[in-house]
Amino acid sequence: MSSLRPLIPLLIAAAILLGGNGVQGTLIALRGAQEGFTPASIGLMGTAYFAGFLIGCVFVVRILHAVGHIRAFAALAAMAASGTLLLAVLIDPWSWTAIRFVSGFCFSGLFTVIESWINSGVENRDRARVLAIYRILDLGAVTGSQFLIPAVGAGGFAIFAVMTIMITLSLVPVSLGDRSNPKPPDNVKFDLGRAWMISPLGAIGCISVGVTNSAFRMLSPIYAQQIGLSVADVAAFVSVSIVGGALIQYPLGYISDKWDRRKVLIATSIAALASALALALFAGSSRPANFAVVFVFGAFAMPLYSLSAAHANDRARPDEYVMLNAGLMLFYSIGAIFGPFTASFVMVAFGPHALFLFISAIYAIFILIILYRMGVRSSVPAEQRGRFAALLRTSLVFGRLAGRVQRRGKTD
Repeated sequence: MSSLRPLIPLLIAAAILLGGNGVQGTLIALRGAQEGFTPASIGLMGTAYFAGFLIGCVFVVRILHAVGHIRAFAALAAMAASGTLLLAVLIDPWSWTAIRFVSGFCFSGLFTVIESWINSGVENRDRARVLAIYRILDLGAVTGSQFLIPAVGAGGFAIFAVMTIMITLSLVPVSLGDRSNPKPPDNVKFDLGRAWMISPLGAIGCISVGVTNSAFRMLSPIYAQQIGLSVADVAAFVSVSIVGGALIQYPLGYISDKWDRRKVLIATSIAALASALALALFAGSSRPANFAVVFVFGAFAMPLYSLSAAHANDRARPDEYVMLNAGLMLFYSIGAIFGPFTASFVMVAFGPHALFLFISAIYAIFILIILYRMGVRSSVPAEQRGRFAALLRTSLVFGRLAGRVQRRGKTD
């Protein structure tokens, strides 16, 4: 454990940022609805966030090379904190859309700084343990932060002040906890064409999950509010889905290590489709029914990115892992750009439950594509499959951090 001690300040900073970013997404939807913003404008804010995130993925490594980890983190945190305060000052959908674009860029950069720092500091023998700790921090921070909204209130200035404080406090452990300034990561090679050729199914899976998960993350608070749930219930609704995904992800990953991952992808997608249809057609405005079904939905919807990435990595050479995971992250981001905005128009036209009809349609298309790919390409032999790794979609560097665990799994 002594070898992990220098990483504790960075993990604390990551937890603070994960919580602050998680609560901001939910608050944007709730507060925007309170201010009279249309679902289409709120969906556009989600699109803007992921557009900024995508650009951040591409350019932040250059910033790290130019000024180093600490200065890059300080600049991005200052911009993110200032943007959060501006949300309270400029109550306007177009202003919020621009601010969310900048926030996407900043948070992409902040997580890249932290994860590249962790990646440079962790030893190979501790890598799996650090990944597990990181996942626990992600679950605890994002789930727990949702309840800041009912505790502080979605109206007024206080909740924006709390989020700004969280972002600002993340500077403290980064600035004081470790005076080393590691070498910036190598520039990530982007080759979307090659990433697609390695695994068309993995790429399509990441795009599909980008569309569905971003639409759910951005618009499910509006769905919950419009069916009559309270602010506290909205926070619980989002949290229950996250917990469901966390609990089921590793069992599904273990099964996918033993069986053809495409069969696991089909089964998981069918379960996600069925639960989305249940939310759209049967849950109605019942609080217990919505909570129960969204738990099942989260359990099968959230792991689909990691399962798709694991399938793609099974097809890749060891020297292609970093490039492939970068490509899959960009494919996810491309899907996430279109998901919230498209789903918002469906909700405007057909009502709040149509969000899950839209998500169901995407899953149905993905299932058909899996079946087609199974007919034109043989499965990966069991001895060539890597070890499943639950991937966060926080930065390109996380794929590099997890990639060494996957490679080690192939040689065990």
